[in-house]
Amino acid sequence: MSNISAEQVRELRSKTGLGLMDCKKALQESSGNIDLAIVNLRKSSALKAEKKSSRAALEGIILARSIESIKWIVMVEVNCETDFVAKDKNFLNFCNKVLESAQDLHSSDELLKRISEEVEEERKALVQKVGENVVVRRVESIKGEILDFYIHNNKKIASAVSLKIGKKEIAKEIAMHVVASNPLVVRPNDLSESLVDEEKQIIKAQVSKEDKPKEIIDKMIQGRIDKYFSEVSLLRQPFIKDLNQTVENFLKNSGSEIISFVRMEVGEGIEKEEKDFASEVISQIRDS
Repeated sequence: MSNISAEQVRELRSKTGLGLMDCKKALQESSGNIDLAIVNLRKSSALKAEKKSSRAALEGIILARSIESIKWIVMVEVNCETDFVAKDKNFLNFCNKVLESAQDLHSSDELLKRISEEVEEERKALVQKVGENVVVRRVESIKGEILDFYIHNNKKIASAVSLKIGKKEIAKEIAMHVVASNPLVVRPNDLSESLVDEEKQIIKAQVSKEDKPKEIIDKMIQGRIDKYFSEVSLLRQPFIKDLNQTVENFLKNSGSEIISFVRMEVGEGIEKEEKDFASEVISQIRDS
């Protein structure tokens, strides 16, 4: 093998951000040719990214940015496998790159696809660097005259709110409420018929065992449906900062009217793979 100088290794590290041993090995395999070493490292990162792509990425962060000039908020979720990597500066830098791409591509109808394509090379390199699967999972956006968002301090949960009338600080208050209370829709009428019917069937099955007159059973069913609406509809929920009034009353009292909201939580909807610890370690060793 060729003799590789420390200066060559430093130069390759500065260009790729990869570890010392990876850079030294790549230079040895390319006989000290830095450009060829970079090509080989890119091929290697693609291979490692492919190997790790099947591993569940349940951790990560959510970032958001408001673009006042076009009255638009964009939110991105980027996932990794562990909370340790979610705090790594290389991962965080990549997440900011994803957010910047989302901001620049705001006019695209296929935002997630376009962003994923734009940052794919950086994603593969990051997978090689941190040794975990990394996924640009979701991009959400919201428009409106009055907008604001809130990201919880762990960057795991976030929400953005659009008001038709009102003030920016009210939008922030509602965004904080949405993060805390997790409504599904703005108002009961926004719920799909299939979801409401499903809930009704569940409630009917629960109360059918009650030995009570039909009119009492009907009232029980309606009462539980109303309770369900108050739990999942934003306007029906007790306002988190004043449980004596609903969100709807809070908005009315503040002279505000809501159009829509977006809520994101890291890893929601992903089925966690059950795997024993020993198998996980073996899997990571084989993929490394």
